This record gives sequence, structure tokens and C-alpha cells, in this order.
Amino acid sequence: MTAPPPILIRPDEVLDIKGAAEHSRRSVKTIRRWITGHAIGCQPLDGGRWSVSVLALEMVMHGDLAALELLRAGQRSAPEVRRYLEFLGLPQ
Repeated sequence: MTAPPPILIRPDEVLDIKGAAEHSRRSVKTIRRWITGHAIGCQPLDGGRWSVSVLALEMVMHGDLAALELLRAGQRSAPEVRRYLEFLGLPQ
């Protein structure tokens, strides 16, 4: 099975793992599981800190995997993705 393409994360949409846990009110362990299971974060090749997409995190929190796939495909103007951008107060 091939890994899904990475989600490109804009600088104003980045959370570290601890910030993602605080945002979602979930445990760090859950965030790590979501990073692995839904590929909502990235880590530099040198093994640096994880960056988590707050937009993708919100989609996973709501179980909206269809919107997550649109985000992964770069379809930020799709209504399903714009809904989360507006909810989080992020620029489109």
C-alpha cells in the first residue's frame, strides 16, 4: 500500500504535537496515532519536530475524511475545505 501524498502545510496552519493535543483536547498519543493513520503531519528528513496541519487536524476531529482528501489534493477552494478555513479563521 502506498502512503498518501503529504499535506502541504502553510506556516500559519502549523501546530506542533503538543499544540495539536491542546487544540483538539486529545492526548499526545492520539495525535501521534492520527499523524500516522491519517498523514496529517510531516517531519523533516533529519528527524526534527513534527508539524501538524491544524486544518487537517480539524477535519479528522470531525471525521470528515472526504474534506481531508480534497485538502490533500490541493483543492483549498472546494466548499468542503473552505468551510474549515472559515471556521478556523484562516485565509483562503
